[in-house]
Amino acid sequence: MNVLVLHRNFPGQFRHIARHLVQAGHRVVAVGNAQAPGLPGITLLRYDARTLNLAGHRHLATVTSGVAHGEIVAGILVQLRAKGFAPDVVLAHPGWGEALHVKDIFPQTRLVSLFEFYYHADGADVGFEPDTTPSLELRATLRCRNMLHLTSLEACDAGVSPTHWQRSLHPAAYQHKITVAHEGVDTTLLRPDNAARFTLADGRVLKPGDPVLTFVARNLEPYRGFHRFMRVLPEIQRRCPEAVAIICGGDGVSYGRPPEGAANWREKLLAEVGPQLDLARVVFTGQIPHKDYLTLLQVSSVHVYLTYPFVLSWSVLEAMSCGCLVLGSATPPVQEVLRQGENGLLFDFFDAETLALLVQGALARPDDFVSLRQQARHDIISGYDIKEGIAQYMALL
Repeated sequence: MNVLVLHRNFPGQFRHIARHLVQAGHRVVAVGNAQAPGLPGITLLRYDARTLNLAGHRHLATVTSGVAHGEIVAGILVQLRAKGFAPDVVLAHPGWGEALHVKDIFPQTRLVSLFEFYYHADGADVGFEPDTTPSLELRATLRCRNMLHLTSLEACDAGVSPTHWQRSLHPAAYQHKITVAHEGVDTTLLRPDNAARFTLADGRVLKPGDPVLTFVARNLEPYRGFHRFMRVLPEIQRRCPEAVAIICGGDGVSYGRPPEGAANWREKLLAEVGPQLDLARVVFTGQIPHKDYLTLLQVSSVHVYLTYPFVLSWSVLEAMSCGCLVLGSATPPVQEVLRQGENGLLFDFFDAETLALLVQGALARPDDFVSLRQQARHDIISGYDIKEGIAQYMALL
């Protein structure tokens, strides 16, 4: 097959399927922006988003950006068509607009689109925090933001969502087009290792069995519960005087907004709770190489995962694949992968006392949770391995 892959940050979620397609002998051409990492062996046609005209109404910022991205990628697709490239199928992440004109240029080509999230003013991430009520301004912005998603839902031949909950957010009239299939994680690489050693900047070496508490997010921010974790950390330290908290993530903002009065959420939370902490037992690693991140999971005794009702992070699946004892917030879609008392422990996102108790118990009685660790890895191998993800994606393509 000739396969065209559209993703602003290619490969993004399409890393495993793109590699598989090439290894299986298919011709793959990708389109992404100037900063997209790309993959060896795959032609990546880049566009420069700095040239886009994004002027428009404040409620239409996402739509205007999508139209501009669609237009610039359409130019690339027209050039491909002129050179004789005719894709049999297009695999796209339509969230930024790149796939907007696929059917206008290749009307007979099958279009498979990844649908991660459909915005809601109620019942999902917005308004999740107590005493936060979405304003009319925000509601109007979210409704307009979904215009691009509706166009993408209408245009695609088939859709895919990583979890059932994420699929359920999309309009009922289109859900029949969406298959639930996660792209998967590499369970062969992401595995327990009793020989793992994680070395801190000050020379301390951590190993499996040490009282290591881990927290991971691409960026440390409220959407991933960083503020809740930091506010309970003083109590965790009081209850667990030997515990070392390793916090991995950047200082940017992936979702939501930056804090007021501070350069980032890490600085803001440290200013708030830092005086209550033994900072010798709190380590911020920043964003680290994947091999070091893997080692960190392998030495973790307790891994805390918090999130608003939002897209599911790869990190929770990766932690489970490594055999971590995962303490997860009882929010969708976490509850699809983490089952209370079977392959992990769940707690209310806002219940700091319960989280502190769970961490205390897990560190004090590690042998009590061996079966949960083993079941967590088994469940990821059986349901979220990349082999399964590739098979499901190939069926859609």
